[in-house]
Amino acid sequence: MASDKAAVRRRYTEELKAEVRAECDPPGASVAQMATSRGLNANVAHRWRQMAREFVAVAIAPQPAMERPACCDIEVELRRGAVTMRVTWRVSAAADSPPGGVNCFCDRRS
Repeated sequence: MASDKAAVRRRYTEELKAEVRAECDPPGASVAQMATSRGLNANVAHRWRQMAREFVAVAIAPQPAMERPACCDIEVELRRGAVTMRVTWRVSAAADSPPGGVNCFCDRRS
């Protein structure tokens, strides 16, 4: 049987999720009891706890800019069967390329 109610996905703030996880952390705490006291499904609280255990925040220190050698070329060679395609360009020109690098598109028509 189909319901006439529109399915609405609930959104919870990160603060609420953190509070719920903190209440469930002490040994002997009942996740199901805590969830029902807040009007939540126990599966939701269990999922938040699982996601928090899986997620590990990592801080990455900024790296100093590397000097690029001006003497070298960048070369890419692609081979498929008897066909070889080689692309070469100066390292100095690579610094001028748009963010994300150079876009190449190959169009193969039969």
